[in-house]
Amino acid sequence: MRTRIKICGITSVEDALAAARLGADAIGLVFYPPSPRYVEVERAAEIAAALPPFVTTVGLFVNADEQTIADVVSRVRIDLIQFHGNECKDYCGLHQRPYIKAVRMSDDVDLDKQLNDFSQARGLLLDTYKAGVPGGTGEQFNWDRVPAHVADKIILAGGLTPENVKDAVAQVHPYAVDVSGGVESAPGKKDTEKMARFIEAVRSQESRS
Repeated sequence: MRTRIKICGITSVEDALAAARLGADAIGLVFYPPSPRYVEVERAAEIAAALPPFVTTVGLFVNADEQTIADVVSRVRIDLIQFHGNECKDYCGLHQRPYIKAVRMSDDVDLDKQLNDFSQARGLLLDTYKAGVPGGTGEQFNWDRVPAHVADKIILAGGLTPENVKDAVAQVHPYAVDVSGGVESAPGKKDTEKMARFIEAVRSQESRS
């Protein structure tokens, strides 16, 4: 099965189109103001409108209130919501969009329980746990913690780079991988060459499987 690829933290039309041209399946727009990859709604609308067909636009929120999400969804062509905070399953289902739920891989995480709790989610995005930081740590967690029987529901994130994503795909066999800082020249600014190498590394591993 082909491993899907999401490039997150896109902040410009130029970077979005480059990601799409290189073969990304999805791009992520961050609507979390403390993040260096935060994008204003007006800019996000421009980015989403510029994308070609069949590239999924993902809107990332961290413990946002219902009105904030409704405002974004009404003004930006969001295909999928990514909840990256402490949102409960009932809240995640309120927003008239399919969603994925981020899980920060602290020592006590039970992935089977998380999949059961968020059974309506399209999948779980696994990110590295760091106290006080909702995501974007640039750090890798222990991939041995992802059981094989849940891999097809998993979007693997957390410290992925062009150098390690091939091993990640080979070991975990996730449905998708998600990268942000690992393909940047600066926070919020994607590096086209790094994106190309990241996508090529994923595809090269698929050809060996």
